[in-house]
Amino acid sequence: MKRKLVLLILPLIFFSCKKIIQQQEENAIIQIMTSGVWYVQTFDQNDSTITPSFSGYTFQFYANGTVVAIKNGATAATGTWAGNINNQTITSNFPSSGDPLDKLNSVWTITDSGTNYVVAFANVGGSYDNLRLQK
Repeated sequence: MKRKLVLLILPLIFFSCKKIIQQQEENAIIQIMTSGVWYVQTFDQNDSTITPSFSGYTFQFYANGTVVAIKNGATAATGTWAGNINNQTITSNFPSSGDPLDKLNSVWTITDSGTNYVVAFANVGGSYDNLRLQK
């Protein structure tokens, strides 16, 4: 009887520990993204760089899933963002925004990251985009 009880409890403990670790990882990502202001260090679309299009823009991410694009100190647009730790992606969307912010509307697959940078790519309508955000 005790053995059956232990066999029933062990999976629950393992599942709970896994969920706690996943929640801590998600909290860490939110902390990294929401502390500080980000800018586009590089943005390559296919074989061309379009980084100069983002000159003067900075981005402030908030824990509630909003992101504000700021150009030369003034709010240019408000959008949304969501991180997915399991898929290693960040989804961003600036609805009704024109060029260049509409180029950020995608699911970005993270290929490298640290506390002050994120490198990601997206395949959008046949275009292969590479992005590096920096604090």
